[in-house]
Amino acid sequence: MLGAVIVLVAALAVLVGLSLGLLGGGGSILTVPLLVYVAGMDAKEAIATSLLVVGVTSAVATLAHARAGRVQWRTGLLFGGVAMVGAYLGGRVAEFLPGALLLIAFAVMMLATAWAMLRRRPGPEPSRGPDPSRGHGSGSWALVVAEGLVVGFVTGIVGAGGGFLVVPALVLLGGLSMPVAVGTSLVVITMKSGAGLAGYLSSVSIDWGTAGVVTLAAVVGALVGGRLVARVHPDRLRAAFGWFVLVMGVLVLAQEVLALV
Repeated sequence: MLGAVIVLVAALAVLVGLSLGLLGGGGSILTVPLLVYVAGMDAKEAIATSLLVVGVTSAVATLAHARAGRVQWRTGLLFGGVAMVGAYLGGRVAEFLPGALLLIAFAVMMLATAWAMLRRRPGPEPSRGPDPSRGHGSGSWALVVAEGLVVGFVTGIVGAGGGFLVVPALVLLGGLSMPVAVGTSLVVITMKSGAGLAGYLSSVSIDWGTAGVVTLAAVVGALVGGRLVARVHPDRLRAAFGWFVLVMGVLVLAQEVLALV
């Protein structure tokens, strides 16, 4: 890649990490369009690279949240283990789907994510640690497992980490407080991104140099986001990010649909 493009890609990748560190999701929603439309990758290479970037970045972000006591390991490992199965299967299925279809599916995922983020619902005030009354989870484990399989499969097919599906599932089904759900979702995203990547690597090659630059920049953003998570009200941040994702989703969907007609 040209130097100017590398700098732009790296700068935008910081936003990927910032999103993961602050919200526990949103990394792939930004990474795939970044790699396709800025870095010039084809759809399948971009999705596979996104899984690598988001997986590594989420692992680093998990450490910052764990030090602050915002990770519930038992719930995260259970959800993540089940999601890995779905992610690997999704990655293998994606081998047989055309790239344009994958990008259209990804755009639909972006729109669904934006809708979920923009829904008006009361959110908790920022917290510097877990809610002792809800930190250990009290929800339905059967529902958590089912949700893990579905989210994992979506991750494997379209390269979306699914953080904005995981976080609500951990809150509503796993019984976690919002700050703990954000931290725990990063454990899940790390695990299933790795499994989805394994499924893709059987048929897709990755530009490791570009992937390394994007990953490093995203890690920097994740470390910053981990420090800011207790200072920014989640409702305001989620709304701003939701509108951004909505616009990006419309643009990606329009471009891919127009390319088909």
